[in-house]
Amino acid sequence: MAHSKSAKKRVVIAERNRVRNQAIKSKVKTMVKKVLLAVEANDVEAAKAALAVAYKELDKAVSKGVLKKQTVSRKKSRLAAKVNSL
Repeated sequence: MAHSKSAKKRVVIAERNRVRNQAIKSKVKTMVKKVLLAVEANDVEAAKAALAVAYKELDKAVSKGVLKKQTVSRKKSRLAAKVNSL
């Protein structure tokens, strides 16, 4: 257990950040899954709509520092390729 006041504060902050990061990652995964399900169903309109939402969530994750820029770039590229293959 932390002894100093600053170490105790860091424990609290780390937990708060962990929960926030987990929520953001979960939302990203959900939106990516919606795109993939629309692609699987061959629904072009739904896939494009879901892709726009997924892009927004991925960009938010980068701006919050949860995911790295290159990781998001790779995910966006792969999603776009799948949607464009329809």
